[in-house]
Amino acid sequence: MKRSKDGVSRKPLILFLIAIMMFAGPLGNVLLGKGMKQVGSLWVWPPPKLIATGIKIFGTGSIWLGIASLMIFIVAYMLALSLADYSYVQPVSSFAYGVVALLGHVMLGEYVSWLRCAGITVISMGVFIVSRTKPQTTEHF
Repeated sequence: MKRSKDGVSRKPLILFLIAIMMFAGPLGNVLLGKGMKQVGSLWVWPPPKLIATGIKIFGTGSIWLGIASLMIFIVAYMLALSLADYSYVQPVSSFAYGVVALLGHVMLGEYVSWLRCAGITVISMGVFIVSRTKPQTTEHF
């Protein structure tokens, strides 16, 4: 594995950023889903109802927490991509599928079937194989 100019391995930092991505992204999406279920049915026409819809959406705490969580995800994603190849970051971050199923079950009360769990397990095994490779194969100038 390549080391930075000061001789320190970047893999722990890359894995830390990917861990943030794995939890912040799914958490943000679950919070947005929860917030939108709290808001209920929305109207976008006529225009006065669109304004009321916006007020309803952005007055919901879960929506704001979801937005904040997704912003954390984006920052961690950009930082990870600045340190490692896309072909490494994207597959390894797919461990988030397991987090999505867990949060969906715990926070939204969704049923996660055994078949879905088996699919997530297969994906996770593939991700484990990818995670064993070098995170950066290209030179940075």
